[in-house]
Amino acid sequence: MADEVSRRLVHVTGAAVPLAHLGWPDLITWRVVQGFLAVALVVVIVLEAVRLTTGLDWVVYDRLTREYEQDNPAGYALYIVGIAIVAFAVRLPSMTETIAVPAMLMLAIGDPISGLLGSSDASNIKQAWVLLVMFGVCTLLAAPFVPPAAAVLGGVAATFADGVKPRVAGYVVDDNFSIPVLGALAMWVGVQYLPF
Repeated sequence: MADEVSRRLVHVTGAAVPLAHLGWPDLITWRVVQGFLAVALVVVIVLEAVRLTTGLDWVVYDRLTREYEQDNPAGYALYIVGIAIVAFAVRLPSMTETIAVPAMLMLAIGDPISGLLGSSDASNIKQAWVLLVMFGVCTLLAAPFVPPAAAVLGGVAATFADGVKPRVAGYVVDDNFSIPVLGALAMWVGVQYLPF
C-alpha cells in the first residue's frame, strides 16, 4: 500500500505543470510548458530505453512501477507522453489551452483519487462507484474551462480510459496515456460540436 500511495503522490506532482501556467501565465507561457514537456519527453524516452534494453533496476523503478510494467514502458513515461501529446496538440485548429489544462488535471488529480479508491490491477475493470467518483472529479476539473457538455464528455472519456485498460499486441494501454488524450479529444468534440 505504501508503494501505491507513493505512486499516487508522484502522479499529483504532474498538476504543477498546468497549475504553474494558470498561476503565472505571463511568466510560464504555453510555450514554456511545451518546452518543459519536450525536455521531459526526451529524458523519459532515454531512461525507458536504458531500463528496457539493459535491465537497469534502480530502487525507484522497484517502488514506482507495477509488475506488468517490468518489460513494457512504465506508467511514468506514458504519463509524460500523454500530457506532451495534449500540450503539443494546442497547435492544432481549435485545440486550446482551455482543453489541454483540464485534460492534464484529469490525469494528475482524477486518476490518483480513482487509483486509491479502486483496483490497481491493470486487468480488472474498476467498481462502478469508483468510476462514478472518477467521472465526478474529472467533470468538475473541466467545468471551469469548457462548456458543461464538453466537461461531461471529457469526464466520460477520462472515466472510460481509467476503467478499461485493453491489451494491444500484448501491451496494456495504460491510462496514464489514454486519460489525457481521450479526455482532451472528447472535450474538443464537445467544444466544437455542442452549443452548450
